[in-house]
Amino acid sequence: MTSSASLYEQYCEHMRRIADVRYAAAVLQWDQETYMPAKGAAGRARQLATLSETAHEMATAPSFEQLVNELSQRSDLSQVQQKNVSLTLEDLTRQKKLSGAFVRKLSEAVSKAFNSWVAARKQNNFSVFESDLEQLVALKRESAELYGYEGHPYNALTYEFERSVTVEKLDKVFASVIPSLQEVIAKQGKEPEVDNDFLREFYPKNIQWEWGMWLVRELGFDLEAGRQDVSVHPFTTNFSAKDVRITTRIDENDFANMTWSCIHETGHALYEQGLPDSEYGLPSGEFSSLSIHESQSRLWENCVGRNLAFWKNYLPELQSYFPEQLQHITIQEFYKGINKVQPSFIRTEADEVTYHFHVYIRYQIEKDLIGGALAVKDIPARWNELYKQHLGVVVPDDIHGCLQDVHWSHGSFGYFPTYSLGSFYAAQFWAQAQKDIPALQKEELNETALAQLLGWLRKHIHSHGRLKDSELLCSSVTGESLNVSYFLDYVKGKF
Repeated sequence: MTSSASLYEQYCEHMRRIADVRYAAAVLQWDQETYMPAKGAAGRARQLATLSETAHEMATAPSFEQLVNELSQRSDLSQVQQKNVSLTLEDLTRQKKLSGAFVRKLSEAVSKAFNSWVAARKQNNFSVFESDLEQLVALKRESAELYGYEGHPYNALTYEFERSVTVEKLDKVFASVIPSLQEVIAKQGKEPEVDNDFLREFYPKNIQWEWGMWLVRELGFDLEAGRQDVSVHPFTTNFSAKDVRITTRIDENDFANMTWSCIHETGHALYEQGLPDSEYGLPSGEFSSLSIHESQSRLWENCVGRNLAFWKNYLPELQSYFPEQLQHITIQEFYKGINKVQPSFIRTEADEVTYHFHVYIRYQIEKDLIGGALAVKDIPARWNELYKQHLGVVVPDDIHGCLQDVHWSHGSFGYFPTYSLGSFYAAQFWAQAQKDIPALQKEELNETALAQLLGWLRKHIHSHGRLKDSELLCSSVTGESLNVSYFLDYVKGKF
């Protein structure tokens, strides 16, 4: 009889080979969004489809399934080993529901949709993207049926990003938050308007880049284990804990665009760099969920990056980069300016309050698309209607509306709700971190305090990989499951 140790090593080796293939695909996807020439699109689609199909075949191979099943019956594995095997068995069972041919077809549809989305943005015309998106939505509906679900078909897709949520739960969460945020917006609307015109002075691209690179290093991003580049839509990807890539975008007449994109993506990157590299390819070396991943970016972006204590320490450094634009701006003017609450068109540039209406609108559209209540051709009209209803703004064109996010071109339906869930987890983690780290309660957040915060996150969140799901992780860190009152208290206290 083969020993459990030997079987587990075979399992680890196979899992790492699967990861090798998937991360090779991730390198090509990163290149597709950063440096790939336009004429390379067709060839790249084929390459990605082949790698996706290969990884799927490796992950669902009968011999591997037999190995995982046998390991799941062994009682002499460590607790971590048992958890890795059980999570892999769950993944394998789900992946088997899709054929390799379907996975290839989906990958090809995603590549095609991404390129038509980029073209549609250039032309500011949703119809350029429409037919490819329609094909992708049809495939995502089909995948929901293949996976199976209880209740709404959208539940089959949210499972990929956050296993603990359903439409029923999401509806309840948003119902408990949206009215309170509406009250905050109404209250802010009665206050004297905040002047943040200084954010829209001319900020040269090259100096913004230098500032952004300084900032990501200051927050703890290890540039020997990662890099930053420019893309149409900021994102983070990784090929291991020692190779994490982030991107940003630069608008010379909107300083906030790059700076908070840098902070947000650095939050994601710090999580990836904090995962145990020794567990490469295994669930114990992967992030817990997209909600927890988003909690890390939103914690750094908002709880830290829009915090008065942070800018008391770092505004002088920023002014040294942009003396002409910011030398006469006081700390209070700057703080109020970067926290101005105002309904707007663009999600990634939204303030902490209105941001969740952007997410809620996308959630409503996705749910209706997958459920069959909304046709792809009707997305622009529905989008504009919901923005008028919830934020009171009139969307001027597609690029400021339904073409602004990359997610649908990736086929990432079910992803958007994790943005709000991540903010709610972030507020709860931040409240606990402030209790545990006295330096976070001081008037200035300096390099030492930020290093202590990163160490706290490494210990309590990053190091656990995927061994704890979102709710178990939250309970272990804060003593209770997700409680949106922390977020509402944070928002009401601040605004």
